[in-house]
Amino acid sequence: MNGMNRCEIKVGQRVDIVLKEDQRSGKLTQGIVKDILTKSPTHPHGIKVRLESGAVGRVKEIVG
Repeated sequence: MNGMNRCEIKVGQRVDIVLKEDQRSGKLTQGIVKDILTKSPTHPHGIKVRLESGAVGRVKEIVG
């Protein structure tokens, strides 16, 4: 599953996100979703979330 649909992402889920500063390199950061920040049901670049670590980025893949 990709991270473009808000309905697929739940708080407590493990996801891979790309941070703003890593967008050029595409480096992924893995963590647990704490908050879902995007309000719209879909977003072409991925739904923006905050991880439990405090990192904010767009979901690229749902791990589990």
